[in-house]
Amino acid sequence: MPKSLISVSEFEPEFITGLKAIFEEKIVFNQVLGLKITSLAPALVTGRIDMRPELVGHFSFNRIHGGVISAGLDAMGGLAAMAAIGARHMDESPLQRLHRFSKLGTIDLRIDYLRPGISEYFELRAEVLRLGSRVASTRMEFRAADGKLLSTGAGAYIVS
Repeated sequence: MPKSLISVSEFEPEFITGLKAIFEEKIVFNQVLGLKITSLAPALVTGRIDMRPELVGHFSFNRIHGGVISAGLDAMGGLAAMAAIGARHMDESPLQRLHRFSKLGTIDLRIDYLRPGISEYFELRAEVLRLGSRVASTRMEFRAADGKLLSTGAGAYIVS
């Protein structure tokens, strides 16, 4: 992990509030998924999706749809990239750093489905493996309420 990411232990409340507003409110599809941020740090971001009938992919087993898993992990990979960018540019104001996210987008995504997604809620985690000047590479996890690993992901995001 680059030193610039390790040296920042936490973000300002204004940055966290702004990033949560972008992620949970302005990205409307995250509302459809019910995706909420549970922790936000420069090196690791976590989120949660509560299971509900609208997310069922297989009616016989009450299993979450694979598209929800994929979209959730993609969103979390993007959030991890945002946190890493925010940590890299701590010399800027929170508003300036939040504005940097307007250019962020997914350029590659791989999801591995390891087990059926059956749980009352799901925990999602993401971290940046490398933040370059143009591309961020991330690793993500999708876990059941009991902590069992259900899916993993790897993503690349354009950041400039």
